[in-house]
Amino acid sequence: MHDPAVAFRRAFASEPDGVWAAPGRINLIGEHTDYNDGFALPIALPHTLTVAAARRSDGRVRMRSREFPDSFEARMADLSPGTVPGWAAYPAGALWAVAEEGYGIGGMDLLVESSVPAGAGLSTSAAVCCATVLAATGLYPPGPDPVGVARLAQRAENAFVGMPCGIMDQSAVMLATEGHALSLDCRSLETGQVPFDPSAHGLALLVVDTRAPRRLVEGAYAERRRSCEEAARALGVRALRDVTVEELPRALDTLTDPVTRRRVRHVVTENARVLETAALFRAGRPREAGPLFTASHVSLRDDFEVSVPEVDTAVEAALASGALGARITGGGFGGCVVALVDAELARDCGEAVRAAFGERGYTAPAVFAAPPSSGARRLA
Repeated sequence: MHDPAVAFRRAFASEPDGVWAAPGRINLIGEHTDYNDGFALPIALPHTLTVAAARRSDGRVRMRSREFPDSFEARMADLSPGTVPGWAAYPAGALWAVAEEGYGIGGMDLLVESSVPAGAGLSTSAAVCCATVLAATGLYPPGPDPVGVARLAQRAENAFVGMPCGIMDQSAVMLATEGHALSLDCRSLETGQVPFDPSAHGLALLVVDTRAPRRLVEGAYAERRRSCEEAARALGVRALRDVTVEELPRALDTLTDPVTRRRVRHVVTENARVLETAALFRAGRPREAGPLFTASHVSLRDDFEVSVPEVDTAVEAALASGALGARITGGGFGGCVVALVDAELARDCGEAVRAAFGERGYTAPAVFAAPPSSGARRLA
């Protein structure tokens, strides 16, 4: 990625007042649990998105991105849900959410750049919303605390863009720290830093960007969420988080629709897997979490039905080459796989995945290591 300040000068013929960076995220385990008030265990990636920004005195906002050819310009006062097309809807939504919350922000020039692989389920949307909130409230202080930034970024996606996501992605972007996974209770928003340094245990965390095209992801995501909310009402609980593994058989007997039963089974068992994985990390036994990763993938594939053939191929190839565990990560319907691997086998594992994709005629995947990294911040 180019120097954001240099790119800003080229785009706007002026100097930025500041540059903010926000990482992509990988969720180690805990998928589709966030909007069910459940638990998740994400990390921040070393890949970041930056927003370089400068104040304007005329109440207008101008947005440009090196990744997209189209620019956007409007009056701040005219920003409203459903009015901004394409990529600009996310930073525009962040500005709208900040203004709606009562923060007094004025006009801005914004330049967005990203080294986070787009369309891979690594939460580029959460990164750009968080970085934009930080830029806006950094240029027009005071701003919210990190949890408040995450909430505003989520509001931008929910109310402005129309994506009914939970709070997990934004929390990971804002609160993750190097060498740790973020333990997140999506109901209380209580967080904790769980030690997770794969290299210290002779391990590597590999990410496989399958580059599979995302298939009907927004409508399918919304359908999964509706199904879970309807199931919670049918079971008489606030959210599926309130159903324990011990209570699961009785809950499933209460439900008559087989699809709904599968959705519930995934959420309840996934919450249990998150808590068990976090306990293993705290105990210094991360390699024992491998089977939990794989069980999570099977549940997402069979019960929540969010996997695709390319993703399943990556998981199968990684496991066949010695990975301790592998799973789809993110919302699904394409995107990435995360695999826990002995460091000495990491190269072979990546090559095995590439070979399997070649045999099936799939687009070559990108494979990279993902050490747990730092969350969003202002750059010097």
